Amino acid sequence: MRPEQRALVERAALLGYLAAVVALTSVHDVRVMAAALALTLAVAGGRALGLMRRLVLAVGPFCLVVSASYAVLTMPSGQFSGGYLVLVNLRVAALTSLTFLFMERVNLARALGFSRGLLYVVNLATSQALTLRRVVEDYRLALRARTLARLGLRDRYRHSAASAARLLAKAMHQSGEIALAMRARGFFDDSPSR
Repeated sequence: MRPEQRALVERAALLGYLAAVVALTSVHDVRVMAAALALTLAVAGGRALGLMRRLVLAVGPFCLVVSASYAVLTMPSGQFSGGYLVLVNLRVAALTSLTFLFMERVNLARALGFSRGLLYVVNLATSQALTLRRVVEDYRLALRARTLARLGLRDRYRHSAASAARLLAKAMHQSGEIALAMRARGFFDDSPSR
């Protein structure tokens, strides 16, 4: 396939993805959500098990905390709705699996190649993500190199919390630096309007 055709296919996939996201956030039927999740897994084909694993690792803890909090807050007042809880969790699973599948199959930079500004933002976000991923790997390797025995759960939680705090500080610092650099290059229009 020629590069121009590939770019058009990826732009169509991007539009399809955006339409699917809007549709999934607009629908409030558990059966439709379950069908959307099943369809996404079917489209993944042989990668479905890997996709499910990534899905559980990425949103499993989040869904567990949100579901438990919802149950604790609504059960005493009698407002608990199991259907709503299933709908929310299916929506998160469907959207996340769709996003994972989309990111595996579509080159976002090529799909957004029609807009220099969007391409610039995607490149900034990608460089930020790769930098933070490298920092996480460095922290993991540093912990492994400095411990002789396997750490207990409490120590691993403490290390994770310290790493997360450092990542947040680093991300905030980098975003400030990037914003200043973008402003210096005229990306933002800060001139007072007349």
